[in-house]
Amino acid sequence: QVQLVESGGGLVQAGGSLRLSCAASGRTSSYYAMGWFRQAPGKEREFVAGITRDGGSIYYADSVKGRFTISRDNAKNTMYLQMNSLKPEDTAVYYCGTRAGPITTISRYYDYWGQGTQVTVSS
Repeated sequence: QVQLVESGGGLVQAGGSLRLSCAASGRTSSYYAMGWFRQAPGKEREFVAGITRDGGSIYYADSVKGRFTISRDNAKNTMYLQMNSLKPEDTAVYYCGTRAGPITTISRYYDYWGQGTQVTVSS
C-alpha cells in the first residue's frame, strides 16, 4: 500500500506561481513512476507531468511545457510540481499518482492516488 497526500493548491492570479507537493508513505520503494494529473469540472483526468524514481525520465504535457517543472526528493518521499505563468485554463483539481511500471499518460494505469488539491487561476 502507498498513501499519497497533495498540498500547495490555492487561488492565484493569471501569471502567478504555485508549488504543489505530493508526500508519499508506505511501500514507496515498490513504486517507480509518479505523475501529476489534473481534472477540471466536466472533463476527464489529464496527464500533466511524470517522473521516474531516479529522475532520469521526465515527461510533460504539451500544454504545460516551459511553464511547469516536476521534481522529486526521494529522501523526503516527496514529489513537487512548480507551476509558473499560470493561466485560467490551468484551473483544476490536481492529483498525484504512482505506479510500479514506467511513466504513462493514461490515468487508469496508476495504482494509487492522492485526494487532490484545488488550483484556481483567476483572469
